[in-house]
Amino acid sequence: MAIRDLLRNQNTSQSLVPAVRVNGTATGSTVDLRGYDGAAIAVCFGAYTDGTHTPSIQQSVDGVTFTPCVYGTDLDGPANLSAVTSSAGANTVQQIGYIGSQRYLQVVLTTSGATSGAASAAFVTAGYPRTAPTM
Repeated sequence: MAIRDLLRNQNTSQSLVPAVRVNGTATGSTVDLRGYDGAAIAVCFGAYTDGTHTPSIQQSVDGVTFTPCVYGTDLDGPANLSAVTSSAGANTVQQIGYIGSQRYLQVVLTTSGATSGAASAAFVTAGYPRTAPTM
């Protein structure tokens, strides 16, 4: 069996920079899916102290007006993204596939009840490029 390299058949973008997040909403940078026919989102959690950390995905046609993605319609995977509410969610990665039809994505993380919070980051990997190699 040959091992195949994915590097030139995908593009990973950071939506939420790694940071310790406390109360509030962190809206990630916009990721443009132009030239790709698929995407996957990874939300990574590191050290957890307290609070409820709820990830969600938003989509947009124009990169300006975003609407929430709906699991089962726009998102696909073994489960929807879950809120991290205890140390059981520390040092974990949640992944979900994007099956919607809009060009732009961004990850949003809403945190409440946190004094020290939790470390987190989010990435969007665009795949199935219309033109490869991608780099």
